[in-house]
Amino acid sequence: EPYDSQVTTHSVTTTITVAAPPDVVWEQVVAFPEITEPLPWYFRIGIAAPMRARIDGRGVGATRYSEFTTGAFIEPITHWDQPNHLAFDVASQPEPMFEWTPFDALHPPHLESGLVSRRGEFRLVALPDGKTGLSGTTWYELDVRPRLYWKIWADPMLHRIHRRVLDHIAAQCESDSEYFFESGRFSSEILRR
Repeated sequence: EPYDSQVTTHSVTTTITVAAPPDVVWEQVVAFPEITEPLPWYFRIGIAAPMRARIDGRGVGATRYSEFTTGAFIEPITHWDQPNHLAFDVASQPEPMFEWTPFDALHPPHLESGLVSRRGEFRLVALPDGKTGLSGTTWYELDVRPRLYWKIWADPMLHRIHRRVLDHIAAQCESDSEYFFESGRFSSEILRR
């Protein structure tokens, strides 16, 4: 443990392709409605799962609230380049999981400082045929030892959290967009429902 005393910042990036243009995707990145997709088992056993996001204001200085099953991340916006790049700090965060215990009001310290998110961002890249490359990145610190062991668990879990959010954004954009994919190209005709 003496050789494992340095707290370092790690990052996890997850990327998907969305069948909608960046302007449409941007609006869902900034704030998105309730995720109705059922929770996979690893979220059901207590790991914090993303549920929705809202924003107070627009541009740098606005505050985004990423609401999870354990509470809300408070995210002051630090970079607003519509529709290409949204970045934010994490001013406060909820506990990363519900602790399973038979005791009331037990609050182990590792839930406060074990895994701390420091900042995050979304990047949108216009792709051919009107699609968007969408990536989400989280920068975090681990203060649980041995750090290498816990990083093996933390990185895949953050990817799963990212995928829940990014897949939901994609589903919202692809169903609500005025664009539709036809023969490998987007058309601006409005879908008749």
